[in-house]
Amino acid sequence: MIQKHTSPNGLRIVQEQIPSVRSVTIGIWVLTGSRNETKLNNGISHFLEHMFFKGTDSRSAQDIAEAFDSIGGQVNAFTSKEYTCYYAKVLDTHKELALEILADMFFNSSFDEEEMEREKKVVYEEIKMYEDTPDDIVHDLLARASYGEHPLGYPILGTEEQLKKFTPDTLRNYIRERYTPENIVISVAGNVDESFISSIESHFGSYQSKHDPASITKPSFLAQNIEKNKDTEQAHLCLGFDGLSIGNENIYSLIIMNNVLGGSMSSRLFQDIREKQGLAYAVFSYHSSFLDNGLLTIYAGTGNKQLPLLRETIDETINTLIDGGLTDKELQNSKEQLKGNFMLSLESTNSRMSRNGKNELLLKRHRTLDETIEEIDAVSHDSINKIIKAVFDRPSSEALIAP
Repeated sequence: MIQKHTSPNGLRIVQEQIPSVRSVTIGIWVLTGSRNETKLNNGISHFLEHMFFKGTDSRSAQDIAEAFDSIGGQVNAFTSKEYTCYYAKVLDTHKELALEILADMFFNSSFDEEEMEREKKVVYEEIKMYEDTPDDIVHDLLARASYGEHPLGYPILGTEEQLKKFTPDTLRNYIRERYTPENIVISVAGNVDESFISSIESHFGSYQSKHDPASITKPSFLAQNIEKNKDTEQAHLCLGFDGLSIGNENIYSLIIMNNVLGGSMSSRLFQDIREKQGLAYAVFSYHSSFLDNGLLTIYAGTGNKQLPLLRETIDETINTLIDGGLTDKELQNSKEQLKGNFMLSLESTNSRMSRNGKNELLLKRHRTLDETIEEIDAVSHDSINKIIKAVFDRPSSEALIAP
């Protein structure tokens, strides 16, 4: 059962008690990411995530790391297009300490200038590592081809040029603007009881950071092509199609359709491209949902000379899907696979914390397990065919990195 609590300052707490486990996972979810940035501060959400681990007024970066190591816990964070999450997983006996350290990082990070300059070098190396991985960076190119100068087209890591300009005041100003209580959800899952909500309230329930909420603009899907020449062994191709927002009523129809198209080893793209023709080692598709839109991506990497045949095969696979839809077997198997993956994922406190935190932050609602299963079972050939037409009956964007 999920308990929801809203603090007087607007901060939301969601807690799921799981008495059968001995762990507790605590996540601080912030409704801000690269989508909420500008050209002048692109990369700040991700850099701020790094700096929260670099020391507070009372703890050094080493103190923070040793505190979690000494209790056998895990602490980490990640940044996406629309949110940032700081989380810790510990034994239930150490949950109060983990919460206190997370609160210390959240409120008292010192943003020491020397630490900032050192951490900038770390992020520069992260950017270079990413640039050296064409099968990763091609997805950033696709975002730019799909959304152009809209912030959803910005890279999450930012650029070296912008990072160099960040100062402690830059970070503090961004926190004042985006880390407001209304933008925060604290999600907890594990062996906890109602008293832990009071503990969270004592750390987070009274802080104030008033700022006028910045509105987000829905991007137009641009269907552009971007090519980048790079000395690689393979050509890396991404195709993008306008998808669905995270709360769209047809989202499960799209997820099931994508699973059949390229979401598994038995998918059509995998079978047509890898198994039948040996054109690629890696080939897959996935759907990214945002607050007001989505992007269906197809990726494959192949030798440069085989690129025309790869592109032709992808088109043929899509056209076959448009003409014939899914078979009864594909629809049923995909439903069972989706239900299985969903239920198995709920066996860890990490995944439950993540699911509840993201649902509260982005949707402000929580479906029960039975409601989710019902929605998956309700997907029909008719709803799938409508999605296929909506997604593929329009131009696509394209990103290519090749020699």
